[in-house]
Amino acid sequence: MAIFRVTLGAILAVPAAVVVPAVPTAAAPYVSCPAVKPPVPPPAAPSPPAVDRVQGAVGGEALATAGLAVPAGAPTAPAVTATSWLVADLDRGVVLGGCGPHEYRAPASVQKLLLAETLMPHLDPAQVVEVSRDDLRDLDPASSLMGLVEGGRYSIESLWLGLLLKSGNDAANVLARVGGGSAGRQGGVQAMNDEAHRLRANQTHAATPSGLDGPGQYTSAYDLALIARAAFAREDFRRYIATRTAQIPGESGTPSLALTHDLTLLDHYPGTLGGKTGFTDLARQTYVGVAERDGRRLAVTLLGAETAPLGSLGEAAALLNWGYSLAPDAYVGRLVTPEEKRDDHAVAAAHGERSDGAAGRWSWSLPAALALGVAVLLAAFALTIPWRRMTARRRADERRRAEAAVAPVDRRGGEV
Repeated sequence: MAIFRVTLGAILAVPAAVVVPAVPTAAAPYVSCPAVKPPVPPPAAPSPPAVDRVQGAVGGEALATAGLAVPAGAPTAPAVTATSWLVADLDRGVVLGGCGPHEYRAPASVQKLLLAETLMPHLDPAQVVEVSRDDLRDLDPASSLMGLVEGGRYSIESLWLGLLLKSGNDAANVLARVGGGSAGRQGGVQAMNDEAHRLRANQTHAATPSGLDGPGQYTSAYDLALIARAAFAREDFRRYIATRTAQIPGESGTPSLALTHDLTLLDHYPGTLGGKTGFTDLARQTYVGVAERDGRRLAVTLLGAETAPLGSLGEAAALLNWGYSLAPDAYVGRLVTPEEKRDDHAVAAAHGERSDGAAGRWSWSLPAALALGVAVLLAAFALTIPWRRMTARRRADERRRAEAAVAPVDRRGGEV
């Protein structure tokens, strides 16, 4: 049985080593994140869900922390008010560092990136849609709005511009309704959750298309980096998110609209390709942005920031500067992709758990199944060795007795 244990362990290690890249695998000791206290404490908020241990290790064991995760020898990360943040290299697909990267937090309007990434591939930008009363129901006039009016007719492209330039909650409702088909707005929200699952942003759950607070609505800094990477891979999204101003023409008597992008890092941080801000009383300030410098595209995601002393934009700029100060080969984890679904099972196997948090059933990839088969065959071969040796000795004894029975005997009684 010792042979079986060694052989099985050695063989099953091969597929995991092939699938999972060389990133730090041991969770580092807890290190508190550099933080600065805001001059005005945030209001009390309900505690977010606890992070499942398996989910917290997605992207690398070093990311399974509520504290700081940075490369060894890295410069000191900036002190910020954000309760969680992450800096990633989008082209290399690696995480440069983070604070509580898998901690659950409310998203606010950065959730609009998930709406865009989900529905942009499926909606014709030239399609003209009419705004319904239900699209505008329950929207606070003081919230972020594009300025749509009931009965107004707008192109899908105009709605994308209103969503990303003005953070239009009204535009989000219309886009989700149209994208949801017969299921309406909730169909669009369900599509967002399905897309988050496809991207393996499994800590993200949308309850509203706009990011306005809803029951059970959370995301994480890590998930936002996955969503940003997918969104910025689209040329049309990059064009919309980098637009400074837009004139929205009226359709069939609908008043035209003049849009100017919300304050982001565009024109304020060198190399910014686009970004999205957010705020609710529960989420506080949130931000997702991407900048390019010296051929490196870095994304910054932050959640739970306060307006002072730096605000989300100042904190994002400081974190980007820190990311660009790192050596190109410095990182602590990776951004998973939809094609690597076996990774979640590999992480679960390391903890003796299923990737969905339940117990009992396993899903095996073909390489793992073949490895197990080979291991079982070798184990079976090893277990037959004592039996074959015993059989050989028994046959040798039987042969000697048979030879003795027919051997000639001399008259003195001895064998010749």
